[in-house]
Amino acid sequence: MNTQWLDWAKRIQALSQSGLAFSKDIYDIERYEELRQISVEIMAEHTDLEIHKIEDLFTNETGYQTPKVDVRGVVFKDGQILMVKESIDDKWALPGGFCDIGLSPSENVVKEIQEESGYDVMPVKLLALLDKNKHPHPPEPYHYYKIFILCEIIGGEPAAGSETNQVEFFSEHNLPSLSINRNTESQIKTMFEFLKDPKKETVID
Repeated sequence: MNTQWLDWAKRIQALSQSGLAFSKDIYDIERYEELRQISVEIMAEHTDLEIHKIEDLFTNETGYQTPKVDVRGVVFKDGQILMVKESIDDKWALPGGFCDIGLSPSENVVKEIQEESGYDVMPVKLLALLDKNKHPHPPEPYHYYKIFILCEIIGGEPAAGSETNQVEFFSEHNLPSLSINRNTESQIKTMFEFLKDPKKETVID
């Protein structure tokens, strides 16, 4: 699927937001507001989203536009990987979510794993820092980086959270239906490479 239009819309939105954050001239502000409206119209033309929802999405952002950050916990047990079933789409993902302000990536992943799976963990190693645009995820309005952190279980018991309804471990060759907004099969396969080769270097991009 050609998503060049999405790249254009996101770039225009980011430029307009940065302009609105730093411009003082009233005429420049009007131009940046018009650019932001153009990005909204591009999104509306190519998606099923209502234009006012896109406007809310884009106008809620302030300051210099930077990628959002998503963190995923990679936990192995007996050669299998920990996954949780997402309530929002009834599909499976590595436990994780958006990074909260005030917490480091490792603190975020510990919190997310506990909330979504019931396990207490200790972060061990950064496995991958990926640009979501370079992987086969569905198109999205924003630009995301994904952080994958290897963790070890130190306590707790399997228990679903408010955003999950199942907790299980899966082998590499028996993966469930994946929530590809959150993780792709190729990314999960890459995580298993670290299980086979603990000395594997961190993957970037």
